[in-house]
Order: sequence, then C-alpha cells, then structure tokens
Amino acid sequence: MSEQELKLHVPPAAGASIQRELNKRHATRLPLHALYFDTPDRELARARIALRLRREGREWVQTLKMPGADVITRVEMNHPRPGPVLDLSVYAGTPVEAALAGLRGQLGLRYETDVQRLLCKVRSRYGTVEVAYDTGKLRAGELELPISEVEFELMSGRPSAIFAVARTWLQRHNLILDTRSKSQRGDALATLAQRLAETPDDGTEAAAKTRRKLVAEFWGTRGAGSIRLNEDMTAPQALGAVSADCLEQIIHNAAMLAEVDTAGIYAAGHSEHVHQLRVGMRRLRSAWRLFDGWTGPVPDELVEGIRTHFAAFGANRDQDVLDETVGPMLERAGMPVIPHKPAAPDQNSYTIASGAAFQGWLLSMLEWSIDVPPAPQADAGAPLTLASPTGAVAADGASTAASAATDAPAQTNGADQSEGSGQGEPADALSGPIVPTIIPLRQPEPPDAPPPLRKLLSDRLHRWHKKVVSEGKRFTHLEIEARHDLRKRAKRLRYGLTFAESLLPAAKLQSYRKLLSQVQDLLGEFNDLAVARDHYEACKTDYPQAWFALGWIGARLDALAVQSQQAFDQLAEAKAFWK
Repeated sequence: MSEQELKLHVPPAAGASIQRELNKRHATRLPLHALYFDTPDRELARARIALRLRREGREWVQTLKMPGADVITRVEMNHPRPGPVLDLSVYAGTPVEAALAGLRGQLGLRYETDVQRLLCKVRSRYGTVEVAYDTGKLRAGELELPISEVEFELMSGRPSAIFAVARTWLQRHNLILDTRSKSQRGDALATLAQRLAETPDDGTEAAAKTRRKLVAEFWGTRGAGSIRLNEDMTAPQALGAVSADCLEQIIHNAAMLAEVDTAGIYAAGHSEHVHQLRVGMRRLRSAWRLFDGWTGPVPDELVEGIRTHFAAFGANRDQDVLDETVGPMLERAGMPVIPHKPAAPDQNSYTIASGAAFQGWLLSMLEWSIDVPPAPQADAGAPLTLASPTGAVAADGASTAASAATDAPAQTNGADQSEGSGQGEPADALSGPIVPTIIPLRQPEPPDAPPPLRKLLSDRLHRWHKKVVSEGKRFTHLEIEARHDLRKRAKRLRYGLTFAESLLPAAKLQSYRKLLSQVQDLLGEFNDLAVARDHYEACKTDYPQAWFALGWIGARLDALAVQSQQAFDQLAEAKAFWK
C-alpha cells in the first residue's frame, strides 16, 4: 500500500500552541518506540529503503518504506509482529525481495526513535487528514536529535486536503517545511556517530578540528541532485521531476537556515546555505523557462513569490560575498582596513527562511510541482460559420443565438407551453426563424502528437546556446547591465543542460559543459566584483582607502573581460551537443 503525508517541523516556541490546539480537538496519545535496521555499509539506505520494528502502545508492527511517485508519497508495507522479531520472509514474492536477498552485510540495529504522538483527524473540503504531533528523541550510538514535528497524512479524499490543512497550521503556528523523514535523519546521525567513534577525542587540536568538521558536515548544504528524465515522460511529468529536485535543494538549505533542530544550540546555517538555496531557486526558474509553453503556466503568486524571496536572500548573499570573498582578497592585495561596512539587510537569512511568507510559498510551490498541469489546448482553428438572420452557425452545428437562448430563462408569457402539454407546438418552434444545423463533410484531424521530449529540450537548448554565443562574441563591448543579463542566460543554459543531460549524448556534453562552466565561473567573479565596486564607490568620500579597492577591482574587471571574451569564443566553437 502507499501513504501520502507531509511533515512540518515545530519550532520550540510553537510547541505549546500546537499542544493546546490538539487538546481542544480531543487528540489521543500513543507512545511509539521504533528500531531501524540496516547493514554496516548502509545497503538499505543507499537503496532508499527503511526497515523498522515499532512498538505502538502494546502492539509491535514491522514496516518497510520506499519512495513513491512524488515527495509526499511512500510505499509502505506493514506486518503485525508478536514482539521485536524482524521477519524478512514476509517480503518473499514482493517487489523488494531482490533488494533484500542481495544484501551482502548482516542486518543490525542502526538507530532508534522514542516518541510521544498526539493524534486527531481534521476534515477539509478536499478530504480527511490525520494530524500526528510527534515529540521525542532520535538516537544513534551516543548521539541524539530532538524530534518535534507534525505529520499530515491523507486518510480519504484528494492530496489537496493535506496541503489545505498543513497551510492553515503552518500559518497559525509558524511551522517550517522539512521533507526529511525520521529514517533519513536517523541514517545521517548514525553515520556521524560512526565517524566520530573512529576519531576519538584524545585532547589534541587535530582531533578536535576533525570532529568539528564532521559535525559541520552533518548540518551541511544540499546541492543540485541527479535528475533522470526518459523519453516516455510528458513535459508536465518532466517538469515535475525537475522541480522536485530544485525544491529539495531549496527546502533543505532553508531548514538549516531556520535552525531546525539547532535553535539556540548550534548555528548550523551559514552563507553557503544561502548560496545553495538561491541556486535552487535559479534552477527552478530556469526549469520554468525551459518548459515554457509545454505545460500549464506557473501561477502568478508563485512567480511573484520566488522573485521577492530570491531578492531578499540576495541582499544577504551580497553582504556575505563582500565579507568572506572580496574583502579578504583585497586585504591580501594590501588594501588598508576600512572600518565602514554596508548596512545590514532589512531581514537576515534566518528571519526570511523561518518566516510564514517564505514557508507558505514553499508549501504552495511543492503542491503545484506534484501535479504540474498540461498546457492549455490550443483551438484547431476558427469554426466554419454561416450567416443567418439570428446569428452565426458553427461547423459543429451550434448556433450562437440558440446557445444564448438555452442560457436565458424561458419566456412563457403566463401560458403553460411545456413540451407534451397537448396545447399546440412547443414554444421554441414558433419563437423565430428556423436555424439549420450543418455537419461538415470532414471532421477536423486530431492534433499531431507532440515531438519526443528529447527533441523538445535539445531544440530549445540549441536556441539558448545561439543566443548566449551571439551576445558573448561582443562581451567586451557590452554595458554592465547587458553583461549581467548574459550571465543569467549562461546560468539558465547550464542548468537546462543538467536537467536534460540524461536524454542527450554524454560524449558531446562533456567538453561543452566544461567550456560553459568556465564561462559561468568567470562571469560569477565578474558579478561579485561589480557588486563590491558599488560598495566602495559609496564610501570613497569618507574613507580614502576605498580608492585602493576601486583601482584593484577595476584592473581585475578589465582582465576578466578579456578572459571572458576568450571563453565565449571557445564556447562558440564547441561541438554541437543537440544533434
């Protein structure tokens, strides 16, 4: 069987309000203690399988879970057990038999959870949703993580019910979207525990530094994942798959910035999370452009939302680049210290990432991506019409006048003129001139099947390539704003390639991608320095040291312009990947 559920993190400040709401709804309490199993080499986790034994109250249940068709769907197999006995024989003849039979290592306890669950059912106009509030601990070795989350599981109705209920609770209690399951978090914690055990704290600075690095990696960023499309996909299905990975990148990095699990304990979020979050947003916008016209339009509120939040995070990113990249670079070049710093953005990254506006946008974006609509069907052409005294007659026999009459209330003039009354002809037969129906000689041909997905994508990427190269050949003559626009187009082309690469010839892509990456790296540095130059321009009057920065940046920009021109010339000569 499959389940559809969505999980939101409950920040410490929201726990009491969640508890009160559930008490008002007469929620039931259920203690849960789960044991999760895997081999030492994480064979099940790498196969995206979670296997557990869980005591639910006084009963034991064995559960195996795998990913489903989308981010809210899981394949789930449940088997009651008489006690904490793991029985693999129940999977004989099932789709997971081969994976379990092929395990090389010995299954063993890897991590466990101890949870108090509050349960209630909530109805919406789309269906019934079970709300489960879990609080407790996730343990692996000597390490623990807090569990504080609300799960919304569809019991009946449409998936829209999950999002409708979750959206209300998110806004009411300031919840945070986090798509990681307990098994994903537990596997990561168990891996960290194993690595820390292999690096004991012997009191040396080297060991302490290694352990700090391992902990930081645990809370690390999530970059772009691998996307595999196939020829059988429709454009909406392909965009859904691409959007899912983009959103996974955005949601993970936003959760770290919002201090999920670490609020007040450990500052996990940093500038690289901001950068990767914005990369995910750029990729998502590039995907919209790549599939434009082949799917239904993205709702205006989602388009406006990504524009607003991208700019808000961008203000923080610009300051991070100045503080962490350009500033130290200038200091190494010999620039005297400038005490002036740019004004802090209106909101820091934590405030934006944990805010209801951004989290609400994420939830709506996730709902849209799960069922991307097809493109509206274009009319095959104007229908054949004939002039008539009362209106146009369409080729399918419909009369505009007759259609209007059926939508209007009947005019009876006080007489009973219903059909079959035995009082003469029906009223509509006497109400005006007869309008004939004409059936055409040939019915219109059905629309041709759309081209294969590979051809659609390769043709559009080819056009993008031609535009980038055309502008790139004139790079040294472009104004700053035009160079910035060209940088965005080059990024869009690179992201588009990563989306479609599973359908394109790998041998031709390798060299092309290297040349395009070189272009993007040069333009990225160019953009960072252009932003920094604006900062030093603003403070040169009060701090003469800024003239050093302006001179150094100007020289570097001139050199980058020449290198970028050369890189674009090489890209123009690249072998065609689209053939």
